[in-house]
Amino acid sequence: MSAESSIEYERTINAEVRAALGGLHSASLLIRSYDFAAIEELQTAGRWDAAGELLATDARVLQDAGAGLIVLCTNTMHRCAEAIEAALSVPFLHIGDATARAALEAGVGRVALLGTRYTMEGDFYRARLEAAGLTVLVPDEPDRTLVHDVIYDELVQGVVSEGSRVTYLEVIGRLAERGAEGVIAGCTEIELLVGPRDTDLPYFPTAAIHARAAARWALAGPEEA
Repeated sequence: MSAESSIEYERTINAEVRAALGGLHSASLLIRSYDFAAIEELQTAGRWDAAGELLATDARVLQDAGAGLIVLCTNTMHRCAEAIEAALSVPFLHIGDATARAALEAGVGRVALLGTRYTMEGDFYRARLEAAGLTVLVPDEPDRTLVHDVIYDELVQGVVSEGSRVTYLEVIGRLAERGAEGVIAGCTEIELLVGPRDTDLPYFPTAAIHARAAARWALAGPEEA
């Protein structure tokens, strides 16, 4: 939900539409972008109900303005997905569903999940993946705190550090030793730091997966997402 990954969503969706339609085509988008500091304050205070009300209200605004599909460009805030879906009469594409589908299509059943502390420790996201048939591993401490802190202290602020990349790869290595067959970058900023070429495991960048799925859905329907 930070500006850093929001830009990547728009870039990816437009690229998918251009590839599909050619010529001068780009995506027709309605965007509600947030001051991430205000969102982070709600997270830290545990005010998830207030966050859900905010997101649901804005999702309705987008719907009323003509949006035919709603995409929440973040993993963590899918903790509020039920409130958003309840407010809508148009489809809502859940990032966990798109990600699970990508992992299963790649033949991966046991995944490492990296993300914010809220995503790694809560059940709103892991349970969605598990319901799709995946076994989910998360880092032990102190790795969980390290992964979380790099997101908030560096990535959402546009800082990409080689030292943090190395540290993340060490965390992934320890998860691989525990049996992980693939890695879910379960925070949309993580793929700014670690890419598929950085690890030998199948790598699932959720922002890119979600954005491509949204574009395919808009162009051809939910069966293509």
